[in-house]
Amino acid sequence: MPVPAGGYPPTPCRCSHCGVEILLADPERGDGSQLCERCFLQSIVGDDPCCEGVLSGFAEALVDTLDLREHETGLHSRRVACHTLVLARHFTDDEQRLRQIYWGALLHDLGKIGVPDGILLKQGELDPAEWQIMQRHPEDGFRIISRLASMEEAAQIVLCHEERFDGRGYPHGLRGEDIPLGARIFSIIDTLDAMTSDRPYRTGMSFEAAMNQIVACAGTQFDPALIPPLTREREALARMVNLKCSTGADLSNLGAP
Repeated sequence: MPVPAGGYPPTPCRCSHCGVEILLADPERGDGSQLCERCFLQSIVGDDPCCEGVLSGFAEALVDTLDLREHETGLHSRRVACHTLVLARHFTDDEQRLRQIYWGALLHDLGKIGVPDGILLKQGELDPAEWQIMQRHPEDGFRIISRLASMEEAAQIVLCHEERFDGRGYPHGLRGEDIPLGARIFSIIDTLDAMTSDRPYRTGMSFEAAMNQIVACAGTQFDPALIPPLTREREALARMVNLKCSTGADLSNLGAP
């Protein structure tokens, strides 16, 4: 059983809200209660109008299905959407804009629905032809999302989520502030989640090691203006990583309210 980035030993318990088994207790909850990853993420968004409504519920059900197909860790898409929202609140309090950023982050990999399993789930390095197919997923996702009313900014985040601040990303090689703010925020959060997740070919980094690498890439891969709010949210993000490690049974609980 892996020890999370925080380094404290495994202590099985149950979520105080939904009852799912948690592999690791969260020592930062001083009231004795414990939350699984799903309930912790819900506590972050709470009753935020950004995350309410039938469309949002449908989108979350859809990405849960996509996460299962891609064998992602737990609630990957919901996790990165919630924590993109945490950073976005440092830049805007406009509910409509926050809603767009949340949905764009939540649906970022929707275009992978068209990527064959042999490429999407390949354990080794992709060859040039396979990589060309994989690189189509932002545009494929954009074509799907842009057809939905009132999802214009979310669609742009889906289109631009693989761009880099230095212009070396894809699909269009956008640079700096030509990349939508939501996509720039999402890029940091998605990278943090990827680096701290175990893969069949490597063990995930510690939270601190991943944060150090992200800071080192400010100005190249990432927008340097995002580093101060990222640092201010360090405690919340560290708990995200620990809870991701804690809820091995969470995939069986995808239908929980």
